[in-house]
Amino acid sequence: MKRALKWIIGLLVAAIAVLFALGYTPDTEPAAMKAKYASPASQFVDVGGGLTMHVRDEGKRDGPVLVLLHGSNASLHTWEPWVAQLKDKYRIISLDQIGHGLTGPNPTGQYDGAAFVGTLDALMNRLGVTRFALAGNSMGGYVAWEYALAHPGKLTHLVLVDAAGPPDDPDKDLPIGFRIARTPGISKIALVITPRSVFERSLRGSVSNQTMITPAMVDRYWELNRYPGNRAATGARFAQYGNRNRNTGRLGEIKVPTLILWGSEDKLIPVNGADWFAAQIPGSVKIVYPGIGHIPMEEAPQRTAADLDAFLSRPFPSPPKQPSMALPRR
Repeated sequence: MKRALKWIIGLLVAAIAVLFALGYTPDTEPAAMKAKYASPASQFVDVGGGLTMHVRDEGKRDGPVLVLLHGSNASLHTWEPWVAQLKDKYRIISLDQIGHGLTGPNPTGQYDGAAFVGTLDALMNRLGVTRFALAGNSMGGYVAWEYALAHPGKLTHLVLVDAAGPPDDPDKDLPIGFRIARTPGISKIALVITPRSVFERSLRGSVSNQTMITPAMVDRYWELNRYPGNRAATGARFAQYGNRNRNTGRLGEIKVPTLILWGSEDKLIPVNGADWFAAQIPGSVKIVYPGIGHIPMEEAPQRTAADLDAFLSRPFPSPPKQPSMALPRR
């Protein structure tokens, strides 16, 4: 019995040693992350149900409202270049979505489209914002068009930036971080072993403008993805990955003015996705940026912000009013 116990203890010690050798990375400390990555513009908004969301509400208070949704494993920081370009004209609301950044995990454990749309709508209600333009990159683009389907009357414009949703290209070469997250078994190991090098390789594989990637940016992705609960949320989200296409057949129902921005060298969601969205959404406007990858708002902030501003400033005909249903008199 003693020999068996010693053998088990020895195996446990060996397993722990292997974990450390492979790059064991514990969760980051919430207080330290908030001190490092929150800003004077940061708010932590209780939206109900035990969920508090990290939000920045910046820019011209009486300007048109623009809401920005980041992509998978990113954070609201990805929009800082647009905020800098547009804050004098627009009230800009950016947020860490559930399972990301300083918001952390969803108390319900749900990470399907309905959960992202529902938590975004709860936040907008809590902020008292009833009409706004909504832009999203990658996964955030998927949430944006799902929101447009669920709440069409609340949007003035929809902007899809290399948005998720198009049919997958079986030949595309995913960055290593995405391959790990989608692989059963290995994704479990990623809950405790997430080397910084994986995030750097994934970032470099996602963009064409390599000059935008700095050590501080890699640190931010690496540290915020280790915010308590975010790694488990990533695993849960990718487990539901196939559900994101359930409403693509309804994209033709979107009537709000829609802008599609795309990098021609996007390796994560290839540029033919821009053509696909343009074909699905009637009257949409498409702009493709040569030499740019998956994150155009960071890779080419001045060009993309100028195109966005021009689109939001264009006069569009108002959608036809729905006929009112008169109640019968009693």
